[in-house]
Amino acid sequence: MLVVEDEERLAAALRRGLQAEGFAVDVAHDGQDGLEMARHGGYDAMILDVMLPRLSGYRVVRQLRAERHWLPVLMLSAKDGEYDQADGLDCGADDYLTKPFSYVVLLARLRALLRRGIQARPVVLACGDVELDPAEKRVLVTGTEVTLTTREFALLEYLIRRPGEVVSKTELLDHVWDAALDTAPNAVEVYVGYLRRKIGRERLETVRGAGYRLVPLSGMPEKPGAPAESRP
Repeated sequence: MLVVEDEERLAAALRRGLQAEGFAVDVAHDGQDGLEMARHGGYDAMILDVMLPRLSGYRVVRQLRAERHWLPVLMLSAKDGEYDQADGLDCGADDYLTKPFSYVVLLARLRALLRRGIQARPVVLACGDVELDPAEKRVLVTGTEVTLTTREFALLEYLIRRPGEVVSKTELLDHVWDAALDTAPNAVEVYVGYLRRKIGRERLETVRGAGYRLVPLSGMPEKPGAPAESRP
């Protein structure tokens, strides 16, 4: 376990408590040291303070995720506002606990993180040259930002979370549209057409009789926003 905490008394208390639970524990007292240790230490999880010298906890976890390090991260912070917690999770942390905290709850949350194990949890989703940032509501195609409506963004987000899979119209209606609304049967086809015009037709395939599939574009990229055929 790696503990990154600049309050030395708290860091020492966490070390003692975790060691009593059978963990091997290393401690860093600033963000830069914590980042370097997380990169190379082979840890099972990290407890990371937000307000740290040199690099903030937000910057540490964002950098780890940018480098495709998927070490489970539990953030600790005295910043207990809902936007502070949202920022921590959107940066790539797996959980967020505010100070003062219950040590029993901290241990339970660590055990939950360890049960999940280390798996890819990118902050920015990607399929080939299409990148989608759910927190920032931004989409890039071949590095160029593309403006989507709320519904188009929701449709792309659902598809990009299922790269290469065929997703049926019924499933898209269930997950992208409000079930309480009387949605027109052709709504999926209409919005697939809109989305194709903005990200490039060849990136979003129709699988006849089954649904749609988002695929990485091979060959020369189609220019985002180029006209597409009228039929989805």
